[in-house]
Amino acid sequence: SIVGIGPGQHSWRTPEASALISEAEELVGYGLYIDILGPLAIGKKRSDFPLGGEEARCRYALEEAGKGKNVALICSGDAGIYAMGALVFELLDRNENEMGVSDAAKRIEVQCTPGVSALQGAAARAGAPLGHDFCTISLSDLLTPREDIIRRLHAAAEGDFVIAFYNPVSKTRRTLLAEAREILLKYRPNDTPVMLASSLGRPEEEVRYRRLDELEVDEVDMLTVVLIGSSNSRLANLGEGARMFTPRGYARKIDGDLS
Repeated sequence: SIVGIGPGQHSWRTPEASALISEAEELVGYGLYIDILGPLAIGKKRSDFPLGGEEARCRYALEEAGKGKNVALICSGDAGIYAMGALVFELLDRNENEMGVSDAAKRIEVQCTPGVSALQGAAARAGAPLGHDFCTISLSDLLTPREDIIRRLHAAAEGDFVIAFYNPVSKTRRTLLAEAREILLKYRPNDTPVMLASSLGRPEEEVRYRRLDELEVDEVDMLTVVLIGSSNSRLANLGEGARMFTPRGYARKIDGDLS
């Protein structure tokens, strides 16, 4: 099974995900993600892989499942969103002589279960920033050519989508977020609301808001989801503090502009 466990806290993990983990004989994944499972991981064989070992962990999980084991490949968020789900199927789609997996691995049954994505977690903390059209863009150019990312940034900016940036920065990759900010400022107001959500669902969770023209790269890290509002997004200053939302167009109905 390919299991997305959500951003962090166990209450965001679906019952189906917990059941698949409980049924598994072996847990495979990045060590931190398996640690987050707490009691669910106790007594099970675990195979920890480091960051950067994505292909190795997927190959291992598939080959072990090909031996008849019940294996759970553990991912954060939703396993089909910038996670291991796509890589699993890419390996299954290749022949063994094309750097794919063994025939035994190709015969296994793969069960995918949905998870709460970091995007959904951030949006819930904000209020309703995804109330109208939105998109996600990964700013990592490790696997995607930089020119493709720039092209997508221009398209999303021109389309006035709410944009969620995944992988906004790393220790060695610091420039694309600043470049994205400058591209977006050509299409939307300086005071467009931006939400920065770090370590979602964990004790150190932090949510803060910025204007688009005041977005600083140095306050963003690898565990931060960056939500950029559209030209229609705004902050509502409520008794509990600011909340971000993007109107869907109901104001036209409320104000009588629609029959």
